[in-house]
Amino acid sequence: MAPRPDGVEAIWAVSRTSLGRVESETADGRRQMHACDPHGFTPQGDAILRVRVAGFAPGAAARLRPITTAADDGETVTGAWKPFRALDPAAAVTRFAVWNDTHRHDDTIRQLHRVTPVEDFLVWNGDTCNNWDDAAVLIPTLLHPGGCDISAGRPVCLLWGNHDVRGPQAFRMPGLVATPEGRPFYAFRSGPVAVICLHTGEDKPDDHPSFHGRAAFDALRKEQAAWLAEVIRRPEMRTAPYRVVFCHLPLRWTDEGPQDYAGDGYDRFSAGSRALWHDLLVAWRTQVVVSGHTHRSTWIPPTADWPYAQLVGGGPELERASWIEVTADGAALRLCQRNLAGEILHDLNFSPLPPG
Repeated sequence: MAPRPDGVEAIWAVSRTSLGRVESETADGRRQMHACDPHGFTPQGDAILRVRVAGFAPGAAARLRPITTAADDGETVTGAWKPFRALDPAAAVTRFAVWNDTHRHDDTIRQLHRVTPVEDFLVWNGDTCNNWDDAAVLIPTLLHPGGCDISAGRPVCLLWGNHDVRGPQAFRMPGLVATPEGRPFYAFRSGPVAVICLHTGEDKPDDHPSFHGRAAFDALRKEQAAWLAEVIRRPEMRTAPYRVVFCHLPLRWTDEGPQDYAGDGYDRFSAGSRALWHDLLVAWRTQVVVSGHTHRSTWIPPTADWPYAQLVGGGPELERASWIEVTADGAALRLCQRNLAGEILHDLNFSPLPPG
């Protein structure tokens, strides 16, 4: 998970308390062992192991394998090699894929995994689950959904959806996943595309009784606004010819009327997020925001008032699911959204932004 220009974070499940290491081998045959956590320990755990793999040059090709050693008797299991390529901000071309709203529909996940090609990375754009009511489903849902290794050939960039923050066990999710900087919002550059990933929080106010006091997303949205003001000034972000934002709840929708939160109402788009982020996204010259949440494949073109477009993915059922392939080179940024039958739902092209 969480690919970076210098590496990635490896996470895998274990059945008993164990120590974890990751061995890497680059294309020139150089091997290295990665086995130190931020506090100087060999990575260890009784349910998962996580190892930060670093030291690569941008765009470097390598293969990685996990090495697990039981803490009690020293039994060691060496996993299979997996290919990996570090992000390359200077690459001429990038290709990546986007999923959303899988909601533990294993049949859909298996089909998505089957049709999605090997890419630079996979954006899993929120709502991996329904609600986190049972801690036992966290690991299978996040680390091998549908019984698949969805990170094979394409490291995962995870975003939080509103269902990912629901339920009495939701607080455990951050310990089982990784992001580049350890927060649920982050930014990076892959070739000519600058990517900003944001956390839109819940689809009802924080004080809604169904959250039982667990929601504090107003503060998180404000923190992201301050962070966003700094991020869009970074050289690699302000010089990118293509600029894409990912967030689970859309920032625009076809019907933006008020909702009856006391009844069954919920937000189809995140008005609170948009109020804080809109001017910054316009200043950055965002071209498109890619979201999920509504379970309705939808394209909303840019307008004078809303200069960024909005693309929304489908739902968790086989007949409603969709995936997006993003490709970019010097000529164009293309977002092609398909259903599981391979039919094109939306085929969108953006020209490179002029410098400035």
